[in-house]
Amino acid sequence: MEEKIQLFEGQQVRHEWDDEREEWYFSVVDVVAVLAEPENARRYWSDLKRSLKQEGSQLYEEIVQLKMQAADGKMRMTDVATTEQLLRLIQSIPSKKAEPFKLWLAQVGSERLDETVDPELSIDRAIQNYRRLGYSENWINQRIKSIEVRKALTDEWDKSGVQQGEEYAALTDLMSRTWSGMNTREYKKYKGLKKEGLRDNMTNTELVLNMLAEVAATDISTVRRPDGFSESAHVAEEGATAAKVAREQIEMSTGKPAISSLNAKNLPGRLDGGREVIMIEGDQ
Repeated sequence: MEEKIQLFEGQQVRHEWDDEREEWYFSVVDVVAVLAEPENARRYWSDLKRSLKQEGSQLYEEIVQLKMQAADGKMRMTDVATTEQLLRLIQSIPSKKAEPFKLWLAQVGSERLDETVDPELSIDRAIQNYRRLGYSENWINQRIKSIEVRKALTDEWDKSGVQQGEEYAALTDLMSRTWSGMNTREYKKYKGLKKEGLRDNMTNTELVLNMLAEVAATDISTVRRPDGFSESAHVAEEGATAAKVAREQIEMSTGKPAISSLNAKNLPGRLDGGREVIMIEGDQ
């Protein structure tokens, strides 16, 4: 949906950020109380859990517990869910308040199907979203180019037998650490980010340096034809070293760091003056 979705309409929902997993966790009982408005939210959730278990729902198995402050001020274990799990859970709750989310999920599903048929639609949608969020046209052009560059690199990783998921993440971390001096998690922390995408919070200079690392790694890979993760890691590090050299040259010439703590709220050229915009959106 083009409009920002107000997740809980200002009502109190306990939540905690997990640095290790880089996930927000929300109290399921609090969400149930907001959406279903039962007399006893805990009883409602207990019955719903039993129903999910009987249905063999994978969601039931994924629910974990964290300590959160209760109404009496004491810390107690309570069932929590990630954003993705909450969206799945909402589909099981008959509530007028849940309808906007169900409609949004249906629309997103339809859009993703359209994009598999015509991938250009996903690029067009990204451009529209970046413009709506106030990014400059110059930054948008760089960002869209970076998506193309990243895709070329991951295609090379696929050819080399690198597995999506942990191995992709490990190579990405290696490249980031090589050219910027920080792995992805450290880089996000430096910019004050949590769940937000790192590239969407880079300056033009950072985007260009990251693209140089990925382009160089792609070009080297097409010549070397690495086999498997280990050989691809050597190629990734070598490609990222080219960007490291460029970064160091820029810093020597300008006398200031090429890596910035700025994020999307205060990037130069933002048309909205850094206004905070919250989106529920799939990434990667």
